[in-house]
Amino acid sequence: MTHVASAADVPVSESLEVAKVRSWKAPIAFAVFTIAAVLLFIVFSRDGDTTFKLSNDSDAIVLPPLVMSARGAGIVVTILLAVITGVSAWRTINYKNTWLWLVAVYVVLFLTGFFAWAAAGGTVPLPGFLLGTVALSAPLIFGSLGGVISERSGVVNIAIEGQLLAGAFTSAVVASVTQNPYLGLIAAMVAGMLVSFVLAAFSIKYFVDQIIVGVVLNVLVLGLTSFLYSQVLTSNTPLLNSPPRFQRISIPFLSEIPLVGPVFFRQTIIIYVMYVAIALVYWGLFHTKWGLRVRSVGEHPQAADTVGIRVNTTRFWNVSLAGAIAGFGGAYFTLGSVGGFTKDMTAGAGFIALAAVIFGQWNPIKATLAALLFGFATNLQNMLGALGSPVESEFLLMLPYIATILAVAGFVGQSRPPAASGQAYRKS
Repeated sequence: MTHVASAADVPVSESLEVAKVRSWKAPIAFAVFTIAAVLLFIVFSRDGDTTFKLSNDSDAIVLPPLVMSARGAGIVVTILLAVITGVSAWRTINYKNTWLWLVAVYVVLFLTGFFAWAAAGGTVPLPGFLLGTVALSAPLIFGSLGGVISERSGVVNIAIEGQLLAGAFTSAVVASVTQNPYLGLIAAMVAGMLVSFVLAAFSIKYFVDQIIVGVVLNVLVLGLTSFLYSQVLTSNTPLLNSPPRFQRISIPFLSEIPLVGPVFFRQTIIIYVMYVAIALVYWGLFHTKWGLRVRSVGEHPQAADTVGIRVNTTRFWNVSLAGAIAGFGGAYFTLGSVGGFTKDMTAGAGFIALAAVIFGQWNPIKATLAALLFGFATNLQNMLGALGSPVESEFLLMLPYIATILAVAGFVGQSRPPAASGQAYRKS
């Protein structure tokens, strides 16, 4: 009589082995970049030495510049990239994930080779480049933090763009009239919260589609601020559109650390608040009762209602909090960067922040890293243009969006939003 093996007859180790799944995303992405490195750094290599400037002349500790041959660096980097690609493929064959630190090493090596190739015969000012990356990422980080809070509570926040723009406009006007940038920050938070009030009222109380409300709010805020800028601010710029900017504050000792110090610890008060906000949102969402309530109404509002949590009230106030955070980020445009309001100055930053939320898998830390990626890509476009890179200007303009596609295709796993995100809750 033939014996039919049952589940109980299969050893646990074998059943676990069957359950393993290979993910070829990382090796395929590495292979694509390695082929690109072969083409750029070897086939179309450039002659000349590239100088990497590691510190400014005014820094307390001045590091000597790093000089490398563009052609030699390209060959060495390409070989190392190929080795890492092989290691990643080998681990995938053996049902093992690619180490995160290996991904980081790969990215650093590729960027080093790319900078050496693009700036052959020139100088790469690393402190200035990294400082610009943080500056361009700041509004995106505030917007993504607001988006994470809102979507974790179950409301899709398409209106981040409008919240950033409202915060930028209001902070410029209030700070100009009062000549107090701190009052401008408070006004920006209020403006962002007011935009969120409208989103919350229509989507939570009146069950209007959240996507439609968010899009309408973006168009409304853009039209209103553009009209007021053209009709009011331009005719009285000294009074209404000349806000004082925050000065950089150096943190003793930390600001003197070579390369890192001037970038992260010689910043304005808005950037320091950003550091605190990232930590607070992460800690609050995953280590406090408030965060548990927020995540519960976003994942399973019926269950949350059953244990006494007021679902719609929780959603309303958290969407408002998200708007205040995004509005605060909008103030960076006028009080920390540009120094005045201009028409449509956010230029789609809210939508990029929303993309960072998705790429960051609705996690504050990951969303922050995704926002930094977009800021890096945007600043890379600016720097390569200034260095006279051989890359065509049209391609440089596409860099932030190419980074988006590559992030999704290669380095971001499958994203699952909160189960009740975008769904109105009707109490039964």
